[in-house]
Amino acid sequence: MLKEDAPHDRAVKQVEQEIELYIKTLERNRTQYKIVEQNVQSDGSVIMKIIKQYNASPVGDYLD
Repeated sequence: MLKEDAPHDRAVKQVEQEIELYIKTLERNRTQYKIVEQNVQSDGSVIMKIIKQYNASPVGDYLD
């Protein structure tokens, strides 16, 4: 979600950086994940639907 107290361009960049950081954290922790859907809204905010591994449990066909 965009920060309301920041200029619009900067808020959009912060959202992009937050997504990148989240994905890097998943990869660093070797958490299996799948981005099902990612939509950029008209105001620049992003809605992501993601399936991820929970608690290092085996995922089987869940992420296929």
